[in-house]
Order: sequence, then C-alpha cells, then structure tokens
Amino acid sequence: MKISFLGHATLLVETAAHSILIDPFITGNEKAAGKVNIEDLNPDFILLTHAHQDHILDVEPIAKQSGATIVSNYEIAMHYQAKGFEVHPMNHGGSWEFPFGKVKYTQAIHTSSFPDGTYGGQPGGFILTADNKRVYIAGDTALTLDMKLIPEWGKLNLAVLPIGDNFTMGVSDAVIASDLIKCNKVLGYHYDTFGYIEIDHQRAKAKFDAAGKKLHLLEIGASLEV
Repeated sequence: MKISFLGHATLLVETAAHSILIDPFITGNEKAAGKVNIEDLNPDFILLTHAHQDHILDVEPIAKQSGATIVSNYEIAMHYQAKGFEVHPMNHGGSWEFPFGKVKYTQAIHTSSFPDGTYGGQPGGFILTADNKRVYIAGDTALTLDMKLIPEWGKLNLAVLPIGDNFTMGVSDAVIASDLIKCNKVLGYHYDTFGYIEIDHQRAKAKFDAAGKKLHLLEIGASLEV
C-alpha cells in the first residue's frame, strides 16, 4: 500500500488494484499549486471524513471525471447522491468490504457542515484494511478516549493524525493519541495550510522522537510505503 500526501488532509491511497482519494482539497490550497493537478486524479473511491470545505472542495469534478464512488456518512452520501453521483453511505461503528479491502467508520470529535451551512452529519475517521495492511485515518478530531478502541480491531501499520492544533488536536495530543491506538508510526496531516495551523516541524518531530515514535511529515506529492 502506498499513501501520497496531496496537501492539507488530502491523501491518495494506492492498493494493489485500486486507488482511494481522501478529503480532496487541492484547488483551494495555495501550497498545492503546481504540485498536484486534479485532472490527473482518477480514483476508484473517494472517502470523506466530514463536510467542511477544506475536505470536499474538489469532490465533484474528480468524481465526475473518474466515476468514483463517494463513501461517507449518510448525510454527505445523500447530498452527493442527489447530485447524481455514485455513493456508499456509512455511519459510526459500521464496516464494509469494498473491492479494495475493508473500511470501518470511526468516531471523531469535530463539527461538520457544508460550505453553505447545511448539516453535514457527524464527522468521522476510517480504518482501512487492504493488502494485509491496516491504516487509521483519524480525520479532523480532538484527542478522545474512544481511540483506545482502535487497536481492538487489529494492529495498525500506520496512523494518520491531525497535528495542526486550533481546529484539531496538536502535536502533544497526537503523541498521546499514538499511545491510545498503540501505533508508533504516524503520518501527520492537517497542518501548515493556513496561519491557524502552522507548526514547527523540527519541534514536532522531536516530541515524537522523545516518546520513542516516528512522525512523518511529507512534502506535498511525496509518498510513504506502508
């Protein structure tokens, strides 16, 4: 399994036979300009953690060109189904076997509304199991004791955690989260895109190092093999 960081909270997960795009926010991210082109993206599935603009901005053009199935909570899925897109609705605690592997929809502590202010359902995260690997993508979330449940569903090979603070947990809470989910290999995301969530990269890595853990901070467009 290969995971590419496309900026902010956007990820491209490539399995042996499928590609899964998560929370596409590219055209609105100045830091991704010239590094990622949405016309080059043709995922089989698009997974959405919640409805905020910085997670769904490019869903429609990418889904239209690729024919991807949109996977998210019931409210978000119905929003896109009404627009003619192929969808698969989920909700917290549920799991489903997709062609690429298994997805479990997990809790996240955050808010969720579409850019026009309409209700976007409850936010969530995902546990992806594919190619004999298991990855937890936390979504936008605060630190929560519910994370203790994550390893009950299997040992993780990687955790993708928000580290920008202010709107989500920050670096210190992400270190605690990695303890709760029993995963010492972490890919940080949801940081640096705008002023509220800028971080000191060296200080962030040092906090993880001090706890005996590894924090990966990828350049936009770079990849990590799981």
